[in-house]
Amino acid sequence: MPNASEPRYALYYAPPAQSPLWRFGSAAVGYDAETGAEAQLQPLRRFDGERWREITAEPRRYGFHGTLKAPFRLAPGRNEAELREACAAFAAERAGFACPGVTLASLGRFLALRLAAPSAALDRLAAAAVAHFDGFRAPMSAAEREKRLRAPLSPRQQDHLARWGYPYVLEDFRFHMTLTGPLEDEERVLAEAELAEHFALSGADGPLIVREIALYRQEAGPFRLIARFPFGT
Repeated sequence: MPNASEPRYALYYAPPAQSPLWRFGSAAVGYDAETGAEAQLQPLRRFDGERWREITAEPRRYGFHGTLKAPFRLAPGRNEAELREACAAFAAERAGFACPGVTLASLGRFLALRLAAPSAALDRLAAAAVAHFDGFRAPMSAAEREKRLRAPLSPRQQDHLARWGYPYVLEDFRFHMTLTGPLEDEERVLAEAELAEHFALSGADGPLIVREIALYRQEAGPFRLIARFPFGT
């Protein structure tokens, strides 16, 4: 059974640290996962600072990112040094690519950045990461599985959960970069307007350039970006 006190790891896409997209996303969620420092989206016109921190509490726990391999604890006998080596080897075998830019969108009850158009290259990268790193993933506990099954999952997503420890992979993968927690309709409209104004001024609307993967680790607090692994070409 996984030990809840053990670190969790995740393989993510993270924009370059000095890029407009990283600065916007980190400010939106209130946290820079690379430095560990707080960030702020200023000025807020429709919310006070306290309410905005409540709205963004969930994505702040994970840091700004796009998921490739969802959070997991290390399997027995595995360690972080081996995981880092595997990340470096995985990245070295890949070439960089460009995706369409991202746009602000609603995903159910929360807000996120989505690709303006699908990217087969990004889908392939995520599918490869899911399979390649699965040997590092400890099995889910019964409590973790039960929590996942509370969401309405299709039979295929239930199969993914059983096989890969996460339901939204492979055919069900939809790249996104989460900016808020779940919101009621009226507040979601206000939050979308707030984020849209900041995004329009951020300079973050260019193509998404994917040249590396990022390893995040969570211990006592939120996830931290602990290493970036550049692609070979």
